[in-house]
Amino acid sequence: MGKEKAHINLVVIGHVDVGKSTTTGHLIYKCGGIDKRTIEKFEQ
Repeated sequence: MGKEKAHINLVVIGHVDVGKSTTTGHLIYKCGGIDKRTIEKFEQ
Protein backbone atom coordinates (compact mmCIF):
# COMPACT_ATOMS: atom_id res chain seq x y z
CA MET A 1 0.00 0.00 0.00
CA GLY A 2 1.29 3.51 -0.84
CA LYS A 3 2.38 6.08 1.66
CA GLU A 4 -0.42 8.58 2.26
CA LYS A 5 0.14 12.11 3.49
CA ALA A 6 -1.98 13.44 6.32
CA HIS A 7 -4.42 16.21 5.45
CA ILE A 8 -4.73 19.24 7.68
CA ASN A 9 -7.00 22.26 7.72
CA LEU A 10 -5.21 25.57 8.12
CA VAL A 11 -6.64 29.04 8.65
CA VAL A 12 -4.50 32.10 7.94
CA ILE A 13 -5.83 35.40 9.24
CA GLY A 14 -4.26 38.82 8.80
CA HIS A 15 -4.67 42.33 7.51
CA VAL A 16 -4.60 43.15 3.81
CA ASP A 17 -1.17 43.05 2.08
CA VAL A 18 0.72 41.27 4.87
CA GLY A 19 1.68 38.19 2.81
CA LYS A 20 -0.94 35.59 3.73
CA SER A 21 -1.08 34.07 0.24
CA THR A 22 2.69 34.19 -0.21
CA THR A 23 3.31 32.52 3.15
CA THR A 24 0.67 29.86 2.49
CA GLY A 25 2.10 29.18 -0.97
CA HIS A 26 5.62 28.75 0.41
CA LEU A 27 4.32 26.42 3.11
CA ILE A 28 2.52 24.22 0.58
CA TYR A 29 5.63 24.14 -1.63
CA LYS A 30 8.00 23.29 1.25
CA CYS A 31 5.69 20.49 2.42
CA GLY A 32 5.71 18.94 -1.07
CA GLY A 33 2.20 19.90 -2.11
CA ILE A 34 3.43 21.57 -5.32
CA ASP A 35 6.31 20.23 -7.38
CA LYS A 36 9.14 22.37 -8.71
CA ARG A 37 8.04 21.94 -12.34
CA THR A 38 4.66 23.54 -11.59
CA ILE A 39 6.33 26.47 -9.81
CA GLU A 40 8.67 27.03 -12.78
CA LYS A 41 5.69 27.03 -15.15
CA PHE A 42 4.02 29.87 -13.23
CA GLU A 43 7.26 31.87 -12.92
CA GLN A 44 7.47 32.27 -16.73
